[in-house]
Amino acid sequence: MDTSGYLDAIRSRLIEDAIVVEFHVRRERTTLADGHIRAKLRLSDGGMLEFSEYFQLSSERDIEVVTYSYHWADENGALIRRWDNTPHHPELARFPHHIHVGDGTILPGKPVSIFDTLDEIAKFLKDR
Repeated sequence: MDTSGYLDAIRSRLIEDAIVVEFHVRRERTTLADGHIRAKLRLSDGGMLEFSEYFQLSSERDIEVVTYSYHWADENGALIRRWDNTPHHPELARFPHHIHVGDGTILPGKPVSIFDTLDEIAKFLKDR
């Protein structure tokens, strides 16, 4: 998949995913080597997800998400979770990947993409 194909896959997921009621892409760009997308989504439970991804095409022609932030909040704007890899918690396992939880806890994370994040939110909403 190339960088424009990756952006197309994101847009398709946002259009087709049952938990996404509406979305607004605030910024996007691609080159042959990399790309960026920033968007805000309204979710089926009234919550929202704002996200940003910067990605690159690897030498193996795979898409690698380099930097990311996925900020999930409830209908009142209170943080539920934020996944990001900003390098400001070196004390955590799997640094720089971490998760901010709404109660103020910060947990070790793992590399994720918008696809992983939407899957996790959908599972949470289904299990609720």
